[in-house]
Amino acid sequence: MSGPAPKPAHLRQRTNKTPGAARLPSSETARKNRVPDLPDRKEGWHPLLLEWWTSVWRSPMAGEYLDADMRGGLFHLAYLHQLFWETADMGFAAVAALPKLAAEIRLQEVRFGLSPIDRRRLQWEVEKGEQAAERTKSRKTAKKAQRPDPKKDPRSVLKAVA
Repeated sequence: MSGPAPKPAHLRQRTNKTPGAARLPSSETARKNRVPDLPDRKEGWHPLLLEWWTSVWRSPMAGEYLDADMRGGLFHLAYLHQLFWETADMGFAAVAALPKLAAEIRLQEVRFGLSPIDRRRLQWEVEKGEQAAERTKSRKTAKKAQRPDPKKDPRSVLKAVA
């Protein structure tokens, strides 16, 4: 067994800096990211691949990618996505290849923090947007209002029984 999940960073008693941990910008901020061009391709790129490529580069994780990541891994992953969608468009005859392609895509996406579990493993935390921050703040305020007064002695409610 792997044990209990770690507490969120803001709730930990010790605030030691974790090497490799990163605070990523909010989704709202990341939507303004520049999307690099894919390499030229004679046949062109599948529309679903172009949608995926844009979503990757407009995600909070894009700020962590280096030029080497793009050339070495993300282009490779884009070609795998292209192959997947081309194979899917071929119809029933090519269905046997899709699970293998999907498995390879899943394995490659792990390297780039493209799922919540991958971001957790990489210790990347996405900043919350303004709405989420407001909801969290109001929830914490409501919890504080429900707490008993810490100055009042809790033993004062106890009575001696004879």
